[in-house]
Amino acid sequence: MTAKKTTRSTRTTDAEADGFTAEERSAMKARAKEVRAASRAGSAADKAAAAEAEVVAKIAEMPEADRVLGEKVHALVKATTPELAPRLWYGMPAYAKDGKVLCFFKPASKFKARYATLGFSDVAGLDDGVMWPTEFALTGLGPAVEERIATLLKTAAN
Repeated sequence: MTAKKTTRSTRTTDAEADGFTAEERSAMKARAKEVRAASRAGSAADKAAAAEAEVVAKIAEMPEADRVLGEKVHALVKATTPELAPRLWYGMPAYAKDGKVLCFFKPASKFKARYATLGFSDVAGLDDGVMWPTEFALTGLGPAVEERIATLLKTAAN
């Protein structure tokens, strides 16, 4: 009788080794690419136009549910707070004030989440006491939600 030899792999996956999911590693790579692109030479107007084109292209790549929300959020930001500069941030559409990300749209598909979110960084002036929300779940848009987003954007940008 021949003994069957069993082998166990001691190799770990990338996610086990560094603790990051594939989606998180992808976001970090996207951010590194964004930093390199921002450091390239060119006029401020050329960089701004390229950044906006990248945001629009990123939204166009999204699955339909995220794309519809992303397009509407982009339009709301442009109409409500035109002083914010569109740019990519960790591969997500974001909007900056004085070079710092103020808010961002995180599609549900980005991290395989249940819903998309509209998030605000600490640059946003949304402080309200000792605790306030910094991300808002988005499952759909209508007049009342759009009005609430517009109010948040105006408050955050001031």
